[in-house]
Amino acid sequence: MIEKPRTLFMGTSTFSLQPLYELYRARWPLVGVVTPPDRPRGRGRAVAPPPLKTAAKQLGLEVIQTDNVGKTEFLTTFQRIAPELVIVAAFGQFLPASIIHGPKEGCINIHPSLLPKYRGAAPINWAIINGEPRTGVTIMRMDEGMDSGDILLQEETIIGEKESFGELHDRLAKMGAKLLLETLDLLLMGDIHPRKQDHSLATFAPVLQKEFGLIDWNRDCQAIARLIRGLSPAPCAYTFVHGKKLKIFSGTAKTTQISAQPGTIQINKDASLCVASQNGHVCIEEVQLEGKKRMGIGDFLRGTHLSSGEILQTAPAH
Repeated sequence: MIEKPRTLFMGTSTFSLQPLYELYRARWPLVGVVTPPDRPRGRGRAVAPPPLKTAAKQLGLEVIQTDNVGKTEFLTTFQRIAPELVIVAAFGQFLPASIIHGPKEGCINIHPSLLPKYRGAAPINWAIINGEPRTGVTIMRMDEGMDSGDILLQEETIIGEKESFGELHDRLAKMGAKLLLETLDLLLMGDIHPRKQDHSLATFAPVLQKEFGLIDWNRDCQAIARLIRGLSPAPCAYTFVHGKKLKIFSGTAKTTQISAQPGTIQINKDASLCVASQNGHVCIEEVQLEGKKRMGIGDFLRGTHLSSGEILQTAPAH
């Protein structure tokens, strides 16, 4: 039986949970988990651990927390642990050359796009926002560039017509975990054939700032609907109603000729709410008004004094 290499796992967000669980279930020799320090989170800003720390503790794994894997303190710990392989999933930190080239089996990354498309921090969001018909997962051997290493294995999937960022994120996390184990098995058998990325085809998926979610109702209705899906459930697309922020979690585009000013509300007899855009309407389905809980549009309309003909704002009240 081929001996599995001693493996250090690095990650932060919920995307990294599924690969960790699958490695643990496969009895992979995990020598530790690296994740950022606990930070203030949520509305109350209470200090909370990253999701990966909580999962690793439950599995009885050693947890190392650092906000910079290039620090001498961490590199000393890394030398002590001496992993033969490093696996990275949604970690959010650049690895120094000493980590990338140090382990005998190198560093492997799970990236939720079909590289070289959508290198960077937010590939799932941008694939939806840009209207891509398909995406996928890439398992790659890391180099010192940003998501530019050799491709070990890829799997493609169709993006659902109404699929949100959250839904696609969870689906790709499961796909990535399965594909990772498949890749590792092939590596152990020496039956994998890395291929270089065509850097001329690279596109990028930069970090999404919260301000990016502000809806411009002058845009194409399909583009607005994709923005809503691509930012749901977080950081979330939003507009303003009576000076209060209104987060929008889901909505459907209807291309049609309109005469109303973009941003104009139309409340229908079936208690639905549609908003005029450049070339049609966006019918809103689920929202959260500032200071309130998330709810369906029917409940929102029953508790809010809105009338057809009102115009949604692009800034809060002063």
